[in-house]
Amino acid sequence: MLEVRGLGVRYGGISAVKGIDFEVRQGELVTLLGANGAGKTTTLKAVSGLLKPAAGRIRYEGADITAQPAHRLVRRGIALVPEGRGVFGRLTVEENLAMGAYSRDDRPQIAVDRDRVYQWFPRLEERRKQLAGTLSGGEQQMLAIGRALMSHPRLLLLDEPSMGLAPIMVRRIFETIRAIAAAGVTMLLVEQNAKLALEVCHRGYVMESGIIALSDSAQALLANRLVRQAYLGE
Repeated sequence: MLEVRGLGVRYGGISAVKGIDFEVRQGELVTLLGANGAGKTTTLKAVSGLLKPAAGRIRYEGADITAQPAHRLVRRGIALVPEGRGVFGRLTVEENLAMGAYSRDDRPQIAVDRDRVYQWFPRLEERRKQLAGTLSGGEQQMLAIGRALMSHPRLLLLDEPSMGLAPIMVRRIFETIRAIAAAGVTMLLVEQNAKLALEVCHRGYVMESGIIALSDSAQALLANRLVRQAYLGE
C-alpha cells in the first residue's frame, strides 16, 4: 500500500531524514520506533503531504504521491492523527467530527462512519455537544482519532497516540486501535511506548538520527536485546 524509497527531508540546512526505505502492506500495522529527534514525526509529515521531501519517492497504492499536497492525499485515503492531537477547541465534538469529513459529499455514509466512531469511542457520543477544548487529554486523543477516521481513510498515520495519557486511557486507546485495524484500516504508528507498539503491530522499523537502523517483525524486535535495552528499559 505504501512504499517509501530514499526519502530525505531537510529543515533548512539540517537533514532530519536521510534517505530511508520502508513499506507498509495493505492490512498491516507497522510502527516507527526511536528516540526523540530520530525523524519519526518528520517521516509521517512527509508521507501525509505536510512536508515536501528533499529526496526520494513515496508511492501509495501504486501511484507516486511525492509532490502531492496534504488535502489531496486526504481525498486519496491517507489521514494523519498529529502529535499533540490538534483538536478544534472552540468547536464541539460533533463539529470536530464533521470537520474530519469536510472532503466528502456522501452524506449517508458520513452518518454511518460517525456512528461507528461513537461505537469505538462511546465517551465521545456522551460528550458530542461539549466543546473539544474542555475534554480531558484522553478524550481529545479519542476525538483526534475519530476526526481522522471521518475522512474514511485506507491508511491511518498515528503520531504518539499515548503521549501524556494515564495508563488506563492508553490501554483503551490501543484496544480501539486494534479494533480499527480489524475493520480493515492499514496503519503506520509512531509511538514512544515501544512495548505497546510492538505488541499491537505486525512489523517495526527503528530510526536513529534520521536513518533506519533496524527492521524486523514485531515479535523479533520485542526479543532483540539491543531494542530491549534501548527502548524497553531492560
